[in-house]
Amino acid sequence: MSQPLSPPDPKRWIALVLLCAAQFMVVLDASIVNVALPSIQTDLNFSQENLQWVVNAYTLVFGGFLLLGGRTADLLGRRRLFIIGLGLFSLASLLGGLAANEGQLIAARALQGLGAAIISPAALSIVTTTFAEGSERNKALGIWGAIAGLGGAAGVLLGGMLTEWAGWEWVLFVNVPIGIAAAVFTPRFVRESRASEREGRHFDALGAVTITAGLVLLVFTLVKAEDVGWDSARTIGGLAGSAALIGLFVLIEARSRSPLAPLAFFRQRTPTSANVLSVLIAASLFSMFFFISLYLQRVLGFSALEAGLAYLPLAGTIVISAGVASQAVERIGVKPALVFGLSAIAVGLAWFSQVDADGSYVSDVLGPSIVAAIGLGFSFVPVTIAAVAGVSDDEAGLASGLVNTSQQVGGALGLAVLATIANSTTNGLPGGAQNPAALTEGFQDAFLVGSGFALVGVVLALVLLRHRELREAQRELAAREQAAAAPA
Repeated sequence: MSQPLSPPDPKRWIALVLLCAAQFMVVLDASIVNVALPSIQTDLNFSQENLQWVVNAYTLVFGGFLLLGGRTADLLGRRRLFIIGLGLFSLASLLGGLAANEGQLIAARALQGLGAAIISPAALSIVTTTFAEGSERNKALGIWGAIAGLGGAAGVLLGGMLTEWAGWEWVLFVNVPIGIAAAVFTPRFVRESRASEREGRHFDALGAVTITAGLVLLVFTLVKAEDVGWDSARTIGGLAGSAALIGLFVLIEARSRSPLAPLAFFRQRTPTSANVLSVLIAASLFSMFFFISLYLQRVLGFSALEAGLAYLPLAGTIVISAGVASQAVERIGVKPALVFGLSAIAVGLAWFSQVDADGSYVSDVLGPSIVAAIGLGFSFVPVTIAAVAGVSDDEAGLASGLVNTSQQVGGALGLAVLATIANSTTNGLPGGAQNPAALTEGFQDAFLVGSGFALVGVVLALVLLRHRELREAQRELAAREQAAAAPA
């Protein structure tokens, strides 16, 4: 729906710079720590099992509170919550860099995730309310998307440089000056805005807490099951407790005056299917970066900087394939593009499952990383289109938020499952995590199961997605964008 007519904000392009800087920081932190993981593990004496929490603490809290963050910003003031999120994120980054043990770092990463869950939806809402609907807003959103994509690609390289030249702490310290500067200048260049009072001031904080707690308990139980046994009372109790919390979340959503995820939304076949596929895509791909970083440094002996540089072909291929996928979707449709992307992910990860303890970057990493990167570009573009296909204008924000949440949650759950599989294999071999050959065999099993996740996605995409519905939704979306871009 168009914004009420008002004079354009003369400072809107400077505001966009601040908003993009904040989003760059949020996206950067999802990838920058991967290259630093071996250094963090050595310096803070992380166990192989707990190392994944450096990534999962961030993604779980980010995904769990993302929808609540957007709702809170709409009601209490987007600029106000944006500044609060920046302060929280900067503080958490400082505490993470100063962490003296694994517990402190994991807690700081969780706090970072909460800050990111406030910053990201608030910033995007400010962009859409600051720029008039049409070509100007499309241009602003294009810049926003490009900067966000650059953050993901730059994270691995910057992480390697900082870890090599300044220490792993600086992958977190680097956020502090960016966050503080953005928070200081925001009141000067960003207008305050909030949703209409007619919407009421209701929050579903209990829903966000229960779903996040249920997911954290599920991941924790999966990680510890190898140590205590899958049939132990602790494992069974943890799984039951997680199921109870997730069930409570569903009950809360059914009765809430302002639910985070209205259950009626999930009656729509295509967006719901897209969210399921997003979980599988993220489950297979997010862990890939985790295991590649460990293989390059712990097995092949790469430095942190060399590992960061090794990611450049993968990052470049993602950018190119996403651009090609955007054009391909128009020609061949969402469903064929998505099936191709998932198939490429499955092939790339199956190829990765052949990594060798005596291998090399060119023979074991370069080829499969390019294939998986092509799959990533051809998966995320069409699944995002499918996630908003056919939804009303009033539900567009909810649909976008849900697919982002699905990706974060899927990534965390996938990493928990695959890391547990890898650790189980590695710990059952002579030398355990100290033996590069044992580590490699664990990585092989994890990559193979990750390939299986992608294959399940291929089957579900073929069964669940309806080509005609997606085509109709694409035509509606194209007509809507054409109308928005036309001169007033």
